[in-house]
Amino acid sequence: MKITVTGSLGNISKRLTEQLILKGHNVTVITQSPDKVTAIESLGAIPAVGSLYDYDFVVKAFTGADAVYVMIPPNAKTDDLKREMKILSDIYARAIEAAGVKYVANLSGIGAQSPEGNGPSSAFYFSEGRLNQLESVNVLHLRPGMFYTNQHGNVGMIQRLGFMANNFEASATIAMTHPHDIADAAAEALDTLSFSGKQIKYVVSDELTGGQLAQAMGEALGRPDLPWVMLPDDQLKQGIIQGGFSQHMADNFAEMGRAIGEGKIWEQYYADKANAYGTRKFADFAKELSLIYNK
Repeated sequence: MKITVTGSLGNISKRLTEQLILKGHNVTVITQSPDKVTAIESLGAIPAVGSLYDYDFVVKAFTGADAVYVMIPPNAKTDDLKREMKILSDIYARAIEAAGVKYVANLSGIGAQSPEGNGPSSAFYFSEGRLNQLESVNVLHLRPGMFYTNQHGNVGMIQRLGFMANNFEASATIAMTHPHDIADAAAEALDTLSFSGKQIKYVVSDELTGGQLAQAMGEALGRPDLPWVMLPDDQLKQGIIQGGFSQHMADNFAEMGRAIGEGKIWEQYYADKANAYGTRKFADFAKELSLIYNK
């Protein structure tokens, strides 16, 4: 089959491309960077260089594809996440319709069941809704938890301040996901085209409390007694902004933290947990962190 993958050579899209090619599919990879062309070709895929905001380009990249994998690139500097989500989702939807694509795997988020209250995850409510408007198109929404790879961004804080922190208690549960589990779930779905209508699949690799996450990170970084600290919203947001995020995104992450603390962000996941996908435990990922940061 012919399959188009968005996301360039990111943590999910690169592995997804590799898996699809191993399964014998003809894969086109969309990237906005000409510098990625050689690397894409080295995987055995076809590069398509252009902007996802260019509707005509997206239509061309989707034309002839039996299926597509779509994702919204993260933007730490945005001042209106939901607006960006709506714009790109509309471009995707119109391009899918114009190109005659019949199968779509869409990267969503675990809190997408609500348009408000779940921080950045609530923005996926709008991308799912727009794709669900497509008639005679089969759409699988992949809803992962918090990415393991986000913990790379916490290493500096741990090394500098000696603790992990968020605006929820150490006892709060966090559903977490390895990006490769997302890639494998998407590859399985796109290889077999076993989904129909509009479906949701949760991708959760592990569940840890904040305290357990701090313990695992501490052991990986040679700080076995690493504590978890609950911060007030203002202090959390200040740290996020210092990390290069906009005030808008800091507000969103603080909202997500409150939803995690209350547990409401996970409610629909728990209702469908028996059908979730995910195999890679955080303890194994922590060992990888240890090899990287304890050189």
